[in-house]
Amino acid sequence: MIEAELKQARSLFATAEAAGDRIAMGNASRDIRYWAARRASAELVTPSAADDGIRFGMAITLHYPDGRERIWRIVGEDEADAALGRISHVSPLARALFGKDVGDVVRVGPQEAEIVEIDRTPEVP
Repeated sequence: MIEAELKQARSLFATAEAAGDRIAMGNASRDIRYWAARRASAELVTPSAADDGIRFGMAITLHYPDGRERIWRIVGEDEADAALGRISHVSPLARALFGKDVGDVVRVGPQEAEIVEIDRTPEVP
């Protein structure tokens, strides 16, 4: 995800440079610096199949009392997007899930949900 953001920022910079848009160049340059710094400090975490309980990077299927099921993947803060089912590792839901296993029940806002599946397979961008 960081690489994609860097690529986009570089593309925006090139477009702004070609148009002579100094403000857009400055904004793109700021984004390039930000994402380059994030890349320099990022650590790739691949969950192990031997892990006990839920950890960073795993996808968890929750079954809600109304019959719905929802899959949530625990990701870094920059990757979080609830609409895509990706929650930050510092979110209340992720913190409630850490260390739990299939069959456990967690509080999700005002209701509870049961963990019905854990996918330890890393997400492929």
